Amino acid sequence: MEYYDRILEFNRKWASDMVADDPSYFERHAKGQSPHTLFIGCSDSRVQTNTLTGTEQGEMFVHRNIANQVYSSDLNVLAALEYAVYVLDVKHIIVCGHYGCGGITAASAAEAAHGVVDHWLAQIRTIMRLHQEELDAITEPERRLDRLAELNVIEQVYNLSCTPVIREAWERGRRPIIHGVVYDIRTGLLKELATRLDGPDKVKAILPSTVAIPSF
Repeated sequence: MEYYDRILEFNRKWASDMVADDPSYFERHAKGQSPHTLFIGCSDSRVQTNTLTGTEQGEMFVHRNIANQVYSSDLNVLAALEYAVYVLDVKHIIVCGHYGCGGITAASAAEAAHGVVDHWLAQIRTIMRLHQEELDAITEPERRLDRLAELNVIEQVYNLSCTPVIREAWERGRRPIIHGVVYDIRTGLLKELATRLDGPDKVKAILPSTVAIPSF
């Protein structure tokens, strides 16, 4: 059986089972959504958002891209962010990276040979330059990439906190609270890197001391 056919077969059985369990399940979801969290993560197929967080349909608003980047010029992530904060009024935003990230590996490669992806990953190479001394001190290649994945999450949390949407929300004393985590695909566990950030001062506190603290 082709993969696509298997997907459709599973979908029909899943929908039937859900209705058998809870006849009004889809009717309730069709009326609207009220997620408590915006999840910004990597597109990697091994990072299954609802599975690894134990959340149900309707609990998470999700934006994903290669290597979980937050660019101030990316209208996709900015539109998702604005809708999540202003319309859905999410309480939390999680920026989630992961170990074994192909984007991190590609960005750290000596030669650029990945086409458009290399343009997308430019920010990660800047992160490498800013933290070159720390990364060079890590002799094990896998651990060095793990650390780069962590630094990338912290940088994206900072970028997120600098967006007009977040700054305006915080100035008005509104949520969301921002968290940065990394998913270990080898153990299935989430590692907290930066949590419960609800203002500029808390964001500054999580920035590595090796980098000059920017002005908010």
